[in-house]
Amino acid sequence: MKLFFLLSFSLLISIAPAFGESHPEYSGITDPSEYVLQFDEHTFSIPYEVDAHVIAMDIDTELTSLLIALDSDADSIFQIDLQHKLINAQNNEFAILVNGFEVDYDIVSDVDSSTLTFFVPQYTEEIEIIGTHVIPEFPFGVMAVLSTLIISVMVFSRLKLPIFRL
Repeated sequence: MKLFFLLSFSLLISIAPAFGESHPEYSGITDPSEYVLQFDEHTFSIPYEVDAHVIAMDIDTELTSLLIALDSDADSIFQIDLQHKLINAQNNEFAILVNGFEVDYDIVSDVDSSTLTFFVPQYTEEIEIIGTHVIPEFPFGVMAVLSTLIISVMVFSRLKLPIFRL
């Protein structure tokens, strides 16, 4: 009986620290660096955290992706907070390519942004984050003016006015 009690007690002590550890709740990027990306007339502040030097970031509207040039001397974890109006993915299903190879990632989203966390191996030079849409290539105002112009041309071409006859 004493042996059973002694084994149970020692087992309880050895397991207790695993249950006693507290895991902090997710609170975003704790010590971010910031890259200011200017695209057309938009300016975005992109917080990120990585143990590497970020050389540049740019938007590829044709591939709906954010390109990141990186100089990495060691393995690291890359964490980046992206506003939904900059880049977004349907059902938060981004594709992340590190040096051309797809990697797994963790994502935490809220109303305004998504925070992506993924592994970056040593000597990484390029990261591509692919979404389903990025900054619109044409702002809404330009689209409205273009639509109005097209409709006006169509209406005036249908009118039988002597001014528009060629």
